[in-house]
Amino acid sequence: MTAPADSSAAETVFTYGSPQLRFGPGAADEIGYDLARLGVRRALVVTDPGVESTGLPQRVAEQMAGYAIEAAVFAGTRVEPTDESFLAAIEFARETGPWDAYVAVGGGSSIDTAKAVDLMTTNPGELLDYVNPPVGQGRAPVEALLPLIAVPTTTGTGAESTTVCVLDVVARRVKTGISHPALRPLLAVIDPDVTLSQPAGVTANSGMDICCHALESYTARPFTAYPRKRPEQRVPYCGSNPIADMWSERALTLLATAFRRSVHDGQDREARTDMTLASTFAGLGFGNAGVHIPHANAYPIAGQVGDFHPADYPDDHAMVPHGMAVSLTAPEAFRFTFASAPERHLRAAELLAPGMERPDDPADVLPRALRELMRDIGMPPGIGAVGFSEGDVDGLVEGTRQQQRLLAISPREPSDDDLATILRRSVQLW
Repeated sequence: MTAPADSSAAETVFTYGSPQLRFGPGAADEIGYDLARLGVRRALVVTDPGVESTGLPQRVAEQMAGYAIEAAVFAGTRVEPTDESFLAAIEFARETGPWDAYVAVGGGSSIDTAKAVDLMTTNPGELLDYVNPPVGQGRAPVEALLPLIAVPTTTGTGAESTTVCVLDVVARRVKTGISHPALRPLLAVIDPDVTLSQPAGVTANSGMDICCHALESYTARPFTAYPRKRPEQRVPYCGSNPIADMWSERALTLLATAFRRSVHDGQDREARTDMTLASTFAGLGFGNAGVHIPHANAYPIAGQVGDFHPADYPDDHAMVPHGMAVSLTAPEAFRFTFASAPERHLRAAELLAPGMERPDDPADVLPRALRELMRDIGMPPGIGAVGFSEGDVDGLVEGTRQQQRLLAISPREPSDDDLATILRRSVQLW
């Protein structure tokens, strides 16, 4: 019998988890070996139409044949996936299975889709049973998932390292997710060469996701600020901690020199490699510490989008890419959280923008570093530029409030008025 936790005592324990990692040019050509070692005989490759057109998923599938592994490719992943697109992928896997393993080749959308497919082909129930409350029931899987290998082709989402998959629930116009340690991929295969064809707009948006992952986990509520938990109560997002801090600091240092270069010259191999390292490091950080207000705001921004079509993305549906949605309120969110740990915010700004002329107001140092970076890489100048006005703020606040799992990680607890202020100040950032 487990003794109850002392709710009056501060937490003294943090947890850390990560996938196995294979990094470097050519790493994507070694997946057959990894699967064969696991005894896999049938593997489903999950990707999207854009990545499929590069030939990479087919190459990954074909090289498995050398290890006597039968492979098929599902290329129906939707960029910014929905419950409907998840269900289509799940149905395909059920009809063509059983499978011994899944291989996700693509951005966060493909990796998240593969996580959902893995969950729902190994466990009973409906998709919404597993979606985070209050949108879903937040059930935990009762059966073991199959091995999942993640091969990110974009630099940013960190989905290859995390225990989360994100989706839009269409009927409710809300973005939410499924979170459980079992969703973390077994192996992350990071190959910088597969990102060389990533367009500038995708590089910019994905890079802002890296940036916010590192900043949010670095400024997250410290793990020692939570009440002590019993072992079974601990969750993957446990708050800022020394190991996550190390990854976040290194990611910010790499972004300072590589981010702008990778956007303006996609063939800069050194910058591309540094961006894949930054993405990996940030993922290893936030995948354990967690993210907070910018990500919580991003869900309703993406879920309530009107008719915005970003450059370098499929034009078949309106969308605000995840990295863009996260970044648009980040400057004002970090202005709000500054008082919780001024030294951390200033240190983060120093790493991200060394040598930047500092404003007189210390609380504006990190927001200024972000605004200057966003201008340089072509981000919209606020949520007003993607179709929102001050009249939409109340609806956005309502959507943000549904992301309690993320808001609990904020170093300052925001009221509805605080969230509204952040969003209003983010309508026009410059």
